[in-house]
Amino acid sequence: MERPDLSISVQQSPTEAHLTLAGEIDMSTVGRLSTVIGELLNPAPPRVVLDLGAVTFCDSQGLGTLVVLSRRASLAQSVLVLVNVGDFLLRVLEITGLRGALMIQETTA
Repeated sequence: MERPDLSISVQQSPTEAHLTLAGEIDMSTVGRLSTVIGELLNPAPPRVVLDLGAVTFCDSQGLGTLVVLSRRASLAQSVLVLVNVGDFLLRVLEITGLRGALMIQETTA
């Protein structure tokens, strides 16, 4: 059985780190996501942007990790911003009550 993976591409500027995620954020991929963001926060840019437009799945471990990473960014004097959050993920965040724990930038069409 092939395990779905998470690809992470990073673009950095002096003011922000932009991560484009594609695939699944779950128990098997959160460790790598945490490692990548942990490295980016040392030293921390003012903003860390997670583009979730190509994320196809996010389980409870993934949700918890996003909240933990948001707190870690705050402690490092940075802000973690989620962009291109899909409807399914927004719904899950609403249902779990985590919507308010994360900074989500609404995309304007």
